[in-house]
Amino acid sequence: MAGSGRALLFDIDGTLADTDALHLKAFNQVFGPHGHIFDRERASKELMGFSNASISERFLPGHSPERQVAIIAEKEETFRKLASGQIQPLPGLMRLLDRADRTGISMVAVTNAPRLNAEMMLMGLGIMHRFKAVIIGDELAHGKPHPMPYLEGLRAVGAAPGRSLAFEDSRSGVQSASAAGIATIGIRTSLGHDDLVAAGAVCTADSFDELELIRLVGATMNW
Repeated sequence: MAGSGRALLFDIDGTLADTDALHLKAFNQVFGPHGHIFDRERASKELMGFSNASISERFLPGHSPERQVAIIAEKEETFRKLASGQIQPLPGLMRLLDRADRTGISMVAVTNAPRLNAEMMLMGLGIMHRFKAVIIGDELAHGKPHPMPYLEGLRAVGAAPGRSLAFEDSRSGVQSASAAGIATIGIRTSLGHDDLVAAGAVCTADSFDELELIRLVGATMNW
């Protein structure tokens, strides 16, 4: 197969579609009564890309584990309601996925989001069928920024890190993919170029139709 040993691995929120504003609204609706209000800058540093388990530990330490789970579940349900019918792919994404399909390159989604959210997003974008695997950080022993989610993504499709690329919008995500040995392109939906490069990104882009991104993907995928 043309794509043997190669893979494109994508974070979902903020990478396939810019959903950070919807997550921020959901967090503030649900976490506000518990004393936590976030602006976009704070959310990008303290929420986006982190697992729900780590968010609970940090912001809901006074609640029982059961109550923490219930509060997080309320936030995610609020997000899904806000996002329903509102999800649009970043520019250039569909062309990239089409090219990967035509050339036999495996695609994997790697996220710290709950599976319900991940599947809602992928189905809402109409691209669920394109992904050979959907790796959920909270279903593993370690989520991002640990490399385990991306290592599991590579394992799921038999891909080599040096022949693959990852796409991420958060510090924890870039750190996770980079630690797994995968060259990572930072998507600038919530963080700027300098922050993403500092986390380990090899380059950054606003969308999937930027020339530097297209060139790097083509060279790595042997297109």
